[in-house]
Amino acid sequence: MSRIALVDDDRNILTSVSMTLEAEGFEVETYNDGQSALDAFSRQMPDLGVFDIKMPRMDGMDLLQRVRQKSSVPVIFLTSKDDEIDEVLGLRMGADDYVRKPFSQRLLVERIRAILRRQEAIASDETETPEDTQVMVRGNLSMDPLRHAVKWNGRDVTLTVTEFLLLQALAQRPGFVKSRDQLMDVAYDDQVYVDDRTIDSHIKRLRKKMRSADPEFSAIETLYGIGYRYNEE
Repeated sequence: MSRIALVDDDRNILTSVSMTLEAEGFEVETYNDGQSALDAFSRQMPDLGVFDIKMPRMDGMDLLQRVRQKSSVPVIFLTSKDDEIDEVLGLRMGADDYVRKPFSQRLLVERIRAILRRQEAIASDETETPEDTQVMVRGNLSMDPLRHAVKWNGRDVTLTVTEFLLLQALAQRPGFVKSRDQLMDVAYDDQVYVDDRTIDSHIKRLRKKMRSADPEFSAIETLYGIGYRYNEE
């Protein structure tokens, strides 16, 4: 049973969404502000977090930033209808996805299941072929799918589930272009729609993390209007 942390200052959302998730077989922990959630996470991280952005004491952005200092646990943001800037910032900070308020609880459940399935596929050798579970080495890059481990020039790089899958898809075939649609298919289930901006934000965050290990990192090339390409260094 996966543990979901639901963090929102709206008690109606906490009550209704937690009931829906529990009916779907999840274990749910609810918090009405970011600081309370962070205190609980210091004792035990959930399997996935659903964070509202605007909250008292500590908002969702600050909470995500604190979480990312010690964990790559998947996070979905709940954003207001017109908060496009917040959505982009959240993705660049390391969120895996976002759902806009007011939202369909069925959509939220599907997005949670999609991310957890992706995480399980990375971690389990039972859901992948033997070739896919082998450590992949591309120049300075090393990726171990079973351990969700990435190294660049021997230095560890911590990636979220989405970032890992995007980098893996690009690095599997150096020199070949992957369109945004192809990358969406890799990172999201068919029933989950995301726009181009979401993929671009994940790529920007991925580049930033790789450059933390090597300021000269330039292996991911943007082909404007086409997509992205991994160039082996």
